[in-house]
Amino acid sequence: MFDFTYHNPTKILFGKDAIERIREEIPSGAHVLMTYGGGSIHRNGVYERVKAALQGYRVTEFGGIEPNPQYATLMRAVELGRQAGVDFLLAVGGGSVLDGTKFIAAAIPFAGETWDIVEKRLEVREAVPLGAVLTLPGTGSEMNGWAVISHAEKRAKLAFYSPLVYPRFSALDPQTTFSLPPRQTANGIVDAFAHVMEQYVTYPVNAALQDRIAEAILVTLIEQAPKVMQNPTDYDARANIMWCATVALNGIVGVGVPQDWATHAIGHEITALYGIDHARTLALVLPAVLEFKREQKREKLLQYAERVWNLREGDEQSRIAGAIQRTRAFFESLDIPTRLSAYGIGAEAIPAIVRQLEAHGQTALGEHGDITPDVAAKILERCL
Repeated sequence: MFDFTYHNPTKILFGKDAIERIREEIPSGAHVLMTYGGGSIHRNGVYERVKAALQGYRVTEFGGIEPNPQYATLMRAVELGRQAGVDFLLAVGGGSVLDGTKFIAAAIPFAGETWDIVEKRLEVREAVPLGAVLTLPGTGSEMNGWAVISHAEKRAKLAFYSPLVYPRFSALDPQTTFSLPPRQTANGIVDAFAHVMEQYVTYPVNAALQDRIAEAILVTLIEQAPKVMQNPTDYDARANIMWCATVALNGIVGVGVPQDWATHAIGHEITALYGIDHARTLALVLPAVLEFKREQKREKLLQYAERVWNLREGDEQSRIAGAIQRTRAFFESLDIPTRLSAYGIGAEAIPAIVRQLEAHGQTALGEHGDITPDVAAKILERCL
């Protein structure tokens, strides 16, 4: 196991009264900028619950943060926050709203070119404190310091990190997910699954606990997914999936172990160019990465095959192939395609995706740093 330092400052409020408890966490007298997305919180009752919890606070609202939050949209929120003099942010929504709000938090007090926070990974030295009410589990943004921001004009989708943009608290009420469309539910499950795989299927470093936590999340997602797809108001299934998604990317799985993240880097470029949902790009790329890197990942793939998919019979290669096929089948069972052809995208797209990787400095990906642009092209060929 590698040496590590782990600190997570986010307080989790979990359960049926989680939203009502947020007023205990926001400083008295705060001027709150409440951010949200396209309006689903008005249809499922979350908006009214949050507003009731904020009674007595001065509240300014900013709606319209889109999936793959756009820099231009977020900058309007930044200007609103600066002009209004807000001193606390409350993100209400899914990962895109949370990610966008993290950028707003970093950008409001930032003196330079704000896109440099993302593109140049400039250090964030000050940020407006924020909290979150999560309505769509998947990204894990509710309990980490990462955010992914898109820039339409630059055709870019890039991540940044700062310890200053961890939410002070996040309210997780599984009931808020009852009304999610099947597509969004499935996306969240695949997103969480891929997050774990990026930290787990690399190479062994004798991190036994991290492996078991990773495997527990994967098995739980596999078990709970059909339950929630068949019965969207199954509270226990929703609760288990929500917590899996949070723990998948709150740092605990990845401490002391090598991490991959090539699937995410390639997937981000597919989204930037073709607008495919983030989780769906992960379902496209992840099986291809596992297939192409099966020798480098052999030991962990065999462990994955045995502990997650219960594949113990046959030779090593057949067990590895079986595990990758089961992974594809799991994604497909959620009506999420694992081939680019399902989106009408063919081999002609590969050079453009590779050029995007090169433009954004993503030229040494994977746990060994050996996924060059040429290798990425070969991985993409397996996605066709």
